[in-house]
Amino acid sequence: MKKLTAPLLGALLMVLAGCSGTPNTAEKKQAEKPPEPVTGQSALYRMYQVARSWAPDIQVLRLASRHLDDVPTPPPGKASAWDATFTSANRGQARSYTFSVVEQLPMLHKGVFAGMPEGYSGPHGVTAPFTIMAVKTDSDAAYQTALKEGGADYDKKHPGTTISVLLEKTDKFPDPAWRIIWGESAGTSNFSVFVDASTGAYLEKMH
Repeated sequence: MKKLTAPLLGALLMVLAGCSGTPNTAEKKQAEKPPEPVTGQSALYRMYQVARSWAPDIQVLRLASRHLDDVPTPPPGKASAWDATFTSANRGQARSYTFSVVEQLPMLHKGVFAGMPEGYSGPHGVTAPFTIMAVKTDSDAAYQTALKEGGADYDKKHPGTTISVLLEKTDKFPDPAWRIIWGESAGTSNFSVFVDASTGAYLEKMH
């Protein structure tokens, strides 16, 4: 009996090991969740952390959401990819960065990716750099404010419109402002709402 028991036990252990391996693989596949879009403030801070290694005195010039093909439409106020531009007075340069939750080569890399520095001699036109500490209200909260200030009514009349997000400091407002845009871009949209990025207060709507 002992001679028969040992082989049988060995075979039984192999069968059990094989059976236990299948659920583990399935569990790993189930655990792999699709990439989740992020808010503007979250993406900005991730890019800022990387950009500081380029220039410790950086300020934010611009942040904009990016629309991606073959990626599910994110909740309003969030995006799967963001573009940011930082400036350095000490270097006299500006540099663009991207943050993406997916890889879409050759134009977009997953995570934070830096572009090449360019010359920058200071503010031109209506926009100016600002410190990241001024961004105290996030883009998803700004969207909720925009809904209350006409966005909900616009949604009813134009269901399914793409929502874009832009963050800039212009000479119209004392603080940087989120611009929640109903459309692919500010230039093509006929309705958008400005929300103060520092206080979260409604500022203005354009239509």
